[in-house]
Amino acid sequence: MTTPSSVGTAATTVAAKARYLYFPGCSLHSTAEEYNDSTQALLEALGLAFEELDDWNCCGATPAHATSRFLAEALPLRNLVNAEKQVEKWGAAAKDGATGVAPVEILVPCAACYNAFRIAEHSVRSGDAHGREINQDIAEITGRGFGGAVTVRHPLDVLGRREELARLGGLVKRSLGGLKVACYYGCLLTRPSKIVSFEPNPEHPVAMDNLMAALGAEPVRWSHKTDCCGQSMSMAEQDLVIDLTSRVTEAAKMAGAEAIVTACPLCMMNLDSRQKPAVAGEPLLPVFFFSELAAVALGLGKTAAWFKRHLIDVRPALGRLEAKPSA
Repeated sequence: MTTPSSVGTAATTVAAKARYLYFPGCSLHSTAEEYNDSTQALLEALGLAFEELDDWNCCGATPAHATSRFLAEALPLRNLVNAEKQVEKWGAAAKDGATGVAPVEILVPCAACYNAFRIAEHSVRSGDAHGREINQDIAEITGRGFGGAVTVRHPLDVLGRREELARLGGLVKRSLGGLKVACYYGCLLTRPSKIVSFEPNPEHPVAMDNLMAALGAEPVRWSHKTDCCGQSMSMAEQDLVIDLTSRVTEAAKMAGAEAIVTACPLCMMNLDSRQKPAVAGEPLLPVFFFSELAAVALGLGKTAAWFKRHLIDVRPALGRLEAKPSA
């Protein structure tokens, strides 16, 4: 079997139209379609070509690891094996007839899916007994193991690079100036930090803050940007989840935020549906996917249709932009 450490040196030409692989996952094809549409619109606007992963399956997200460590890693590993097969097809289709597998990145927008993918990828790349065993199991099931030619990335990791931030700033058609936002990373993008975080300081992530600032918004400094909202316990421990959600939203309000921005469909569902006002009649904080606000700034996509899917009215927050168009 090919080992992850042995892959990545082949001089394979990857088809230009498929610079990245893209894994939407279940949420982005259902409850978070607006996240999927806005993320793809953003990538296209930046000229970052991508191709959706063929024959993908549910990664198991948070339920799998609570019931079976094998499934929690086997489900995303099957997707990574399929990703390598897809990359090999690109190589076979290249004009120079090159074969083999060149390193490619797969973008995984859903924070829960990203977390599962990164943990599974790490298990195999670590080369320890467990990693070898799970990869051998995958090879027996699918006919091949994961060879390490595909690296898992979150779109924020890519968009947060200095050159992409500069390009985004140059594409702004409607500045987000006038809007104070609390960038909420939650737990799945930041923990376990040594495996999933792409930030210099996992306890104080800044990629989303930098993106919002590049588009004109004002990210606030606040205390709960990496706290868990409890979404995985939303059915079993509803009172606890409401309490956790309230702590997050109240901290954002105390910091002066007029909206919360997230990269997690589970957090979005929780904060948009379980938010409770501390005082009767107090307005609720709108919640956006970071890609939705980026699309607003760049004038992309069908934002009105996306915002109709939100439970909390986003118009008060967007109304703050009306008097502050970009120069």
